[in-house]
Order: sequence, then structure tokens, then C-alpha cells
Amino acid sequence: MEPDLHALLRSLRVWDPAVTDLRPFDAGRAPAEPLPLFARWLADVAAAGQPEPHTMSLATADADGLPDVRIVMLHGADERGWSFATHAHSRKGGHLAARPYAALAFYWPVLGRQVRVRGPVTAAPPEEARADLHARSTGALASALTGRQSAVLASAEDLARASEAAWEKARRAPDTPAPSWTLYHLAPDEAEFFQGAADRRHVRLRYRREGEEWVRELLWP
Repeated sequence: MEPDLHALLRSLRVWDPAVTDLRPFDAGRAPAEPLPLFARWLADVAAAGQPEPHTMSLATADADGLPDVRIVMLHGADERGWSFATHAHSRKGGHLAARPYAALAFYWPVLGRQVRVRGPVTAAPPEEARADLHARSTGALASALTGRQSAVLASAEDLARASEAAWEKARRAPDTPAPSWTLYHLAPDEAEFFQGAADRRHVRLRYRREGEEWVRELLWP
């Protein structure tokens, strides 16, 4: 028997007090730039037990402007921007080659928080991408060496064979390069911080870049 989707949706709760701690957020005391606040919020949600707080939605658009979105892992955030990685020949890599602009979204229900970032994207130098990959786990290298990301897969057996060979190479030669593996930096034009509130008077603080400066402004929820 198929589940009643609408009944299921009506039964679900957002920010159940048993699992969500909606904390006050004084936007007037927020730092002048978004990165320090992001680092603080990420540390907060990790300490509060948010599973995989470093995962995020990455939205891109193809050459025709059609959007796409997927979950990826944050590799870092500094003065160059928020960083993630993928193969240059993957779907998202192709999108970024055609339209080097993207948006990121983090959702942390344990504290009822969201962070949204968007801006132009640039590829890091190849040596930086290699260093980033080789600082990660053997499984990350094996996944990168399996390659052909987003290509049509003829059979599960083909993937098993390629993956087994990639794992063997990653264990035997952990410095093996993955030439198409690319590290990207998104330099934000905007960054928005959302703190949910039980009375639905949610706090939305947007940082908007004007030249070399950041403008902070509250948004209606």
C-alpha cells in the first residue's frame, strides 16, 4: 500500500522542541563581515550535534540558464571564499565552466538555522586541488580516481570494477593525481543568515557586498 503523501506531510513537524534549540540571535551584534559569523555558527551547530554540518546544497545553472542543485561538502572557507570540489567534466563542473556563478545553502535544524551564500566561482590552481584531495581520506581519493562522474553507467558491475581498481591504486599510491579533480572557490556577493524563532519572527540578516565593503541589512521573514 502506497503511503498517503499529503497525510504524511501534514503529520510532520518543523523544529520540534524535543530536538531543536531555537536560540536568540542579536543581529545588531553580528560582525562586520560574514565569514566570522559563519565560522561561529558552524561551530555552534557542530557542538549541538548537527549531523554532517559541513554538507551544503550547491545550485548551478547550465548554458541555457536551467538550474540544478545537489548536496556537496564544504572543503574550506577563507578570504578567497567558500570552497568545494568536483571533477571538471561532471555536470556541475560543466555548468561552472559555462556560467561561473553559484549559490550555496546550509540547513542546520538542530538550531533552526540556515545560511545562504551566492557569488562568482573560480577554479583554484591544480596544485591546490591536488593538495586538498591528498589531505583527505583514502576513500575520497578512490572516489576521485574512479572518475567519469555524471556519465551514463552501463551496469553496476562496471562501477564495481572501476571502484575496486581505484581503491587498490589509492591504497598503493596515495599520491596518485586525479587530473580532472578541481577545487572551486565561491567568493560571495551576498550571504544571508537565518535564525528561526518559535513565534515565527525569524531573524534574517543579509550581508551584501558594495565594492570592498559589506552592507548589513535585516530582511522581513
